[in-house]
Amino acid sequence: MTKGFRLVILAGVASTCAALAQESPSPTSTPVSSVRDVHVTFVPPPMEGTISLGIYDSDGKLVRTLKQESELDEFEVGDDGLSVRWDGKDDDGYDLPAGKYRAHGYIVATKIEPVPIGATVLGPPILETPIRVSLVRNPLEKSDTPSVDLDLGHDDENAFLKTGDGLPLLTLANLGDVQYAAFINRSEQTLTILLRRPSDSILVKLSPISKMMAFDCGEFELK
Repeated sequence: MTKGFRLVILAGVASTCAALAQESPSPTSTPVSSVRDVHVTFVPPPMEGTISLGIYDSDGKLVRTLKQESELDEFEVGDDGLSVRWDGKDDDGYDLPAGKYRAHGYIVATKIEPVPIGATVLGPPILETPIRVSLVRNPLEKSDTPSVDLDLGHDDENAFLKTGDGLPLLTLANLGDVQYAAFINRSEQTLTILLRRPSDSILVKLSPISKMMAFDCGEFELK
C-alpha cells in the first residue's frame, strides 16, 4: 500500500473504534457448535509502521494475538476504518467463553540495528524487565502521557520484543535455540539487547524506542 493511499484511508475515516459481533446459526442437520465471527474495526494511528493487535479478556489477560507486525494492506478497509476477523478462539485454537472482551494494539516504527559483539555495551549490568517506555501520543486517543511496558521473548524460530502482557511487537532476529535474552543497556532513545545461544551471542540495538503509538478498539461481547 502506498503512502498516498494510506493518507486517503485516514482522511476518509469518520469514527474512532468499534467492534461488531455477529453469530451465525448452526446447521440443523448435525450437532456442531455455532460459528462465532467478530469483526474488530479500528482507526489506524497516523504513523508509518507495522501493526500488532491483541484480544484481551475482562481481566486484562492477552488471550489471542490477532495480528503481529502486519502492514495496513493486510486488513480489510471499511467505512469506519480497518477491520480484521476474530473467530472467538484463543492462541491454542480453543473456543473462548462468551463474555466481554477488548481489543487494542500498537503501531511500531522502531528500527533494529546489529551491534558488533565486541562493543563496550557489554559492560553495563543487565536491566530488570519489564522496561517502561513513553510512546508517541495518538491524536485519536485521550491519553496525554501514553507508555508501554516492554519485555523480551523467544520461540523455536524467532527472538522478539513484546509488551509486558505478552503481545509480540517486533522481531529482533530470525533464529532459534535462543537460551537467554536481556536488555543490557538503555539510553534516552535506544535499547541494546543481548541474545545468547549455545554457539554464539548476538547484540541488537532498537532506536528510537519511543517510535510507537497505541490504539484501542473498545470493548465488545463474544456470544
